[in-house]
Amino acid sequence: MARPSKFTKVCAEKICARLMQGESLRRICLDDGMPDRATVFRWMQQHESFRDQYAHARSVQADTLVDEILDIADDGQNDTYVDGESGAERTNYDVIARSKLRVDARKWLAGKLAPKKYGEKIQQELTGAGGAPLAPPVFNVTFGGGKDGGDQS
Repeated sequence: MARPSKFTKVCAEKICARLMQGESLRRICLDDGMPDRATVFRWMQQHESFRDQYAHARSVQADTLVDEILDIADDGQNDTYVDGESGAERTNYDVIARSKLRVDARKWLAGKLAPKKYGEKIQQELTGAGGAPLAPPVFNVTFGGGKDGGDQS
C-alpha cells in the first residue's frame, strides 16, 4: 500500500494524538495508511500549524511518559515467582531490571522533550580553599608615580 505524501489535517491530528498517548513517531509511521517519517518532517517544515501542533503533542507526550513511570514503578506483579522445584518464592531479577530500564528510558526522554519541567537541575556551589566561602577579590591600584613622582619599576 502506498504511503500518503499529501498533507491532511486528519492525518496530522492522528499522528499528534498518538504521540500524546506515548507512541513513538517511528512506530506510528510503520502503520498502514501513515506517511513515513521523512514526509512528517517535511510537513513540519511546510506547515507552521502542524509544526506547532507537533511541538504541543511532544510536550504532552512528556507528561504521558511521567505517568507511565509511576505505573511501571508501582507494578510489582511479576517481581517474584514461585520456584517449580522447591515451591519457594524467588525474586525475578530480569523483570526488575527490565522495569528499571523502562523507567530510565522514559525519564531520559521526558527530560529531553520537556527539559524545563523534567530535565536534570544542575546546581553549582563555588567554595574557596577547604570548603570556605569564596573571598572577594582584592585589587591594589596605584595612581601616579612614587613619592618623588618618578617611575616605580
